[in-house]
Amino acid sequence: MSDEVLKILSRLHADEAPNAASRPADAALDEGGDTSHRKKQFRREKHDVHGWVIFDKPVGMTSTHAVGAMKRMFTAKRAGHAGTLDPLASGMLPIALGEATKTVPFVMDGRKLYRFTVAWGEERDTDDAEGRVIETSAARPSAEAIRALLPSLTGTIQQVPPRYSAIKVEGERAYDLAREGEAVELQARPVDIVRLELVESPDADHTVFEAECGKGTYVRALTRDMGRALGCFGHVCALRRLRVGPFGAETMISLEELQALCHRAAAGEASLADALMPVETALDDIPALAVSGSDAARLHRGQAVLLRGRDAPNIRGTIYVTAAGRLLALAEVDRGEIVPKRVFNLAGLTGSRGTKKG
Repeated sequence: MSDEVLKILSRLHADEAPNAASRPADAALDEGGDTSHRKKQFRREKHDVHGWVIFDKPVGMTSTHAVGAMKRMFTAKRAGHAGTLDPLASGMLPIALGEATKTVPFVMDGRKLYRFTVAWGEERDTDDAEGRVIETSAARPSAEAIRALLPSLTGTIQQVPPRYSAIKVEGERAYDLAREGEAVELQARPVDIVRLELVESPDADHTVFEAECGKGTYVRALTRDMGRALGCFGHVCALRRLRVGPFGAETMISLEELQALCHRAAAGEASLADALMPVETALDDIPALAVSGSDAARLHRGQAVLLRGRDAPNIRGTIYVTAAGRLLALAEVDRGEIVPKRVFNLAGLTGSRGTKKG
């Protein structure tokens, strides 16, 4: 993680928990007083903030830390992410704030695009550069051998997750068992590799790939299996996520850009909404249906609504409902009836950032 990023994170922590030098004089002097009163005095007010921050996570930051930083930056009441990104990886971490957390499953189910570099000659117990070397080889694969292998790793394949993964084994996380020295036997699972391409080979020891894959795919496991099949072993030494579901690389925003926006917003020159994608952006792959005011009121109360008239759309399944151009609910349509499943309450700050062009 760069020095500049570390400085920004330090300032975020300082904003959340001021030290004695930054407190009012009476609070700094009253060290023996009521600590619960002091904590309450400095607790930042939380706000209703709704939308997606498509965060360009730097190397070295955990996904949990990133969510916490965004929650503090926007003083949001609720936050969550749409798929963990390892600390050694960089790139897209979609972070949902407020009512956007209700749409997280739609983003998590979407395809992901990764660019990653494989270091040949060593297999490691974590399948990345952090782990302990467990196998070595002096052999190095040719570009022709790599390209010949890729079709067998494309499509729906069976993949054994890494031992250091969040998969649960009898109620315990696999990475916890592995750290305790226990033998972890994980079962192969079907995963979808839509596209796997060799991008470049900067030298004999490294190859850069791009992979577009479905939910549950581990790039570390893909690299491990390539190394074994090529007879030279390998592990991931660099990984960057470029796309998740409906969010493309052009929608990402860095920590430095967010910090600069915060300063402009504090000066009245911008709005934090400029960093937020609208909640409904996560729902681009499902149909939308606009309803009238009376139907909107019923749906908002959780009541079903009938699709009426000759012009009623002939649709079934999951939809999202809007009223007066505003997201209202996620619903199921069956036999001409709209049944609300998740109702949105978008009072407060909502996302206004559109997809960048060019």
